[in-house]
Amino acid sequence: MEPDVLGAAYESQTIDLGHDDEGAVQATLVRRRAERPTGRAVLYLHGFADYFFQAHLADFFVERGWDFYALDLRKYGRSLLPHQTPNFCRDLTEYFPELDAAADIIREQDGNHTLLVNGHSTGGLLAALWTHARRDTPLIDGLFLNSPFFDLNAPWLARRPLAAAVAQLARRMPYLVIPLALSPVYGQSLHTEHRGEWTYDLAWKPLGGFPVRAGWLAAIRRAQRQVQSGLAISVPVLLASSTRSYRGATWHESATLADTVLNVADMARWAPMLGRHVTLVRFDGGLHDLTLSGPAVREQVFTELDRWVGAFLDRTRPAAESPTSAPPARTP
Repeated sequence: MEPDVLGAAYESQTIDLGHDDEGAVQATLVRRRAERPTGRAVLYLHGFADYFFQAHLADFFVERGWDFYALDLRKYGRSLLPHQTPNFCRDLTEYFPELDAAADIIREQDGNHTLLVNGHSTGGLLAALWTHARRDTPLIDGLFLNSPFFDLNAPWLARRPLAAAVAQLARRMPYLVIPLALSPVYGQSLHTEHRGEWTYDLAWKPLGGFPVRAGWLAAIRRAQRQVQSGLAISVPVLLASSTRSYRGATWHESATLADTVLNVADMARWAPMLGRHVTLVRFDGGLHDLTLSGPAVREQVFTELDRWVGAFLDRTRPAAESPTSAPPARTP
């Protein structure tokens, strides 16, 4: 591990992933250890046009004895190399090798016995598929999905016939740019240079994102169809979202109180398809990344997450470490 851009409390480790058609590939695992470790860890997976910078999220976990890890996936953030197309992949399973490697480091090298996976947006879609694929292994103990990307926030024509046409294009021209730009409104609601309270690297997380390419969009649609057909995730799932969406392309104060990227109704619609044990929680006034919402909403998010973890994940600790009284169970 080497020092990370977030400061002395953080370390980062490069995971070598060989080569693809563009050249060398790597991922980056960021780590912050708890001062009083409990053998529990969380692995955070970022969204599209994103990377890990949410230090207050790490604070929440390490203060409770959890080792915190975040993975900047290949071609994102810390892992993006000069010769690469930002954020590009042809299939979400391409990310499984770095997820498996990160889990091995967390469990085998660092000795944690409990692993919670926390995926945001596209990272939530990826986390769901990976957890489903590894359901027959004792690798993952819980899944926290923060506004997962389970459907396109677009009219039916774009979600169905147009997506099918893009899939055909992706076979011949995977790097073709598709005119589906991310609205800058979300970035404006976050960054301190605009109307937000957060500071992050705009080269790694541009206000308008990176170009959407045919190969990537086809990969997303295949993954979403897999979720919509039904997964068999065997561990407890907490799915959290805002209560409302804002689809405007220009700034409005409503953007500070809504998900300006995805349709929250889609998250609720597809939540039952994840597995048998899913808890759905919605937060009034939440942003697309709920942990970047206003202070009052953030407090609600962390309070609910703390209760859910206490009810379901604390039970995975060895008997010798169990609390004297079990936390109350909650009905999903």
